[in-house]
Amino acid sequence: MAKQPDSDSFLDMFSRFGRDLKLPNVDVQAILDHHRKNLEALEKSARASAAGASSVLARQHEMVQDAMREITRLAQNYQTPGNPQDVLGKQAEFARKSFETTLRNASEVADLLRKSSTESIEILRDRIRDAMAEVRAGYDKK
Repeated sequence: MAKQPDSDSFLDMFSRFGRDLKLPNVDVQAILDHHRKNLEALEKSARASAAGASSVLARQHEMVQDAMREITRLAQNYQTPGNPQDVLGKQAEFARKSFETTLRNASEVADLLRKSSTESIEILRDRIRDAMAEVRAGYDKK
């Protein structure tokens, strides 16, 4: 057997392997296109996830800044009244506002995360659907 050059590409080796095993002709380009589309879908999904994470972090940063401004404002306007009931009333009001803000912020962050993950999953789901159609089309040709 003649010595083959060392510079064979993976595609050449793959094709030669198929010929040596007497496999039916393999459309290497179709296989490469299929995997290229898979990788593109993964990349697009990762970008969508990263964008979602970035928007969540940015929004959480805004929420913390808003909370700090509100706390600063309340602290600056806080005057200790002589009546203990007034003190308790202001503390209860502050606690209520804090709780409502926390719930609202948590809900907003959950919505951002849900939207981001849904978009990422849809990208992958669409690629899986297309891949299955490609496989079916390949079998239909035979």
